Amino acid sequence: MPNSPRKTPRRRLFLSLGAAALSLTAVSTGSPLAAQPHAETASADKQSGFATHAMVAAANPLATQVGVDVLRKGGSAVDAAVAIQAVLGLVEPQSSGLGGGAFMVYYDARTGKVTAYSGREKAPMGATDKLFLGDDGKPLPFFDAVLGGISTGVPGAVAMLDMAHHDHGRLPWADLLKPAEKMAEDGFIVSPRLAGMIRIKQAPQPSAPDARRYFTKPDGTPYAAGDRLKNPAYAKTLRRIGQLGASGLLTGPVALDIVNRVHEGPRPSTLTLADLASYRPAKSEALCKPYRLYLVCTPPAPSGGPGLQIALGILNQTDIGERSAKDEKAWFEFAQASRLAYADRDRYIGDPDFVDVPIKGLLDPQYLEKRAELIGEKAGPVTFGIPEGAPQVGPDATAEPGGTSHFVIVDAQGNVVSMTTTVESIFGSGRMVGGFFLNNQLTDFSFSPTDKDDTPAANAPAPGKRPRSSMAPAIVLTRDGKFYAAAGSPGGSSIQAYNLKALVALLDWNMSPQDAVSLPNLVARGDRFSADPFPEPIMQGLAARDMPLSTARGENSGLQAVIVKDGGYEGGADPRREGRARGF
Repeated sequence: MPNSPRKTPRRRLFLSLGAAALSLTAVSTGSPLAAQPHAETASADKQSGFATHAMVAAANPLATQVGVDVLRKGGSAVDAAVAIQAVLGLVEPQSSGLGGGAFMVYYDARTGKVTAYSGREKAPMGATDKLFLGDDGKPLPFFDAVLGGISTGVPGAVAMLDMAHHDHGRLPWADLLKPAEKMAEDGFIVSPRLAGMIRIKQAPQPSAPDARRYFTKPDGTPYAAGDRLKNPAYAKTLRRIGQLGASGLLTGPVALDIVNRVHEGPRPSTLTLADLASYRPAKSEALCKPYRLYLVCTPPAPSGGPGLQIALGILNQTDIGERSAKDEKAWFEFAQASRLAYADRDRYIGDPDFVDVPIKGLLDPQYLEKRAELIGEKAGPVTFGIPEGAPQVGPDATAEPGGTSHFVIVDAQGNVVSMTTTVESIFGSGRMVGGFFLNNQLTDFSFSPTDKDDTPAANAPAPGKRPRSSMAPAIVLTRDGKFYAAAGSPGGSSIQAYNLKALVALLDWNMSPQDAVSLPNLVARGDRFSADPFPEPIMQGLAARDMPLSTARGENSGLQAVIVKDGGYEGGADPRREGRARGF
């Protein structure tokens, strides 16, 4: 749990951002526990989809369509991911883009292997563990840090996609960027969600100079839903990246623009051209662990994969699979497992290149069984455990807002991409170069680098270090190694709970992807129980277990999910956002 004295108002502010931009209304789905989505969002039956050959579920209809078009032309799942990311960075810049980072898991249908790709941003080599401490030695106010040049890490999403495309691409790289390039030149129609984010007052980035210039029409008014917005600078950047790959972003004039922009005040960065040019994405085996009759695969640390795997491992020791979404005991077990997993994740997970992460101990079945025994019948205090190999680390003081996006792709050969991508907070740092926003990803580090006794936090800043992430794209296999499902969500630190809900609904409760993502969210972390409204019997039952749910606002997930069904693929998109699941 964060221990900064500013944690409570900061958390409440993050939780209010989505609600402030979106008005909520009811929608009908097949689930009796349907969420309450954005009024401008299409009904869930228009968001879900079924296809026999290939499927895309992404957070914006334009991105979904571009992905399907790539697949129809014979492109691979990774080809579609490149095209989708380019479009999302244009039409959904509050969430992801060329200036951000990402995690991907990829299923190879021919080999049955699941590979994890990391495009997580890195701190510049000039960063120190005091990166977010003020002159008084105390943690900076969160948004002071966000708006500073110090918040931006070396962007990694494009480099990660370049690596994955080299491994699994079929169509020419440059061709995959052309749909977004044309959209930027000709203009795209501003969606209701983007329009709401442009006007949001609870965060300062939309009012930052670069963002204000970009989102203001010649008559001085902000762009509104239905307006056409052009971005020729973005098209120019895409053309350069199309010609040169990731080096088109990380070297040359675009890189110089990034360095110059973050060196400007307030709180200038130490980022250099060498930091950008030396960035390399990572590739490894996915972290795959059994859950019921399945194998769930996520990226390893510093992603949110380990935290999600801990929660699943704890629930694997319970009877939640014999219950249903209508059972308050099931939600109690879900919430308690979430609390226990968050406690361990917050304490131990960091960049494994810099700190000892006791993954083996955290995921040991005997350890998870002991953690599950703590679920009890009522919600008492929860703290981290002591797994085998646990290092001596201090408490965490990390705050994670939710400016992120997720998509799932299955191509005609059965290869699968599950990818979560982000610029961190909404519109990142609010600073732009080349038509795209720069990330504020380094604010994912713990603002307090040490405990009172100088014990370092696992997620403390350091030169060249990757901040811990909550992003946890998941791919689910059957025990014989065949693809079964994929899911993921944005949502800052709540991603762990959102993804856990979707996987439990898909794998334990046998719900359709649309009903699974539409279920109410419950985020239980420490002594906070934030949730969408649940049916009154569940609310009362949880309150009787000392778990009163705070439903002052909805939990703003953006889940996408796909499962294998009836000789094809069924997809669902979170009704809280503007996503679509489509295929052919």
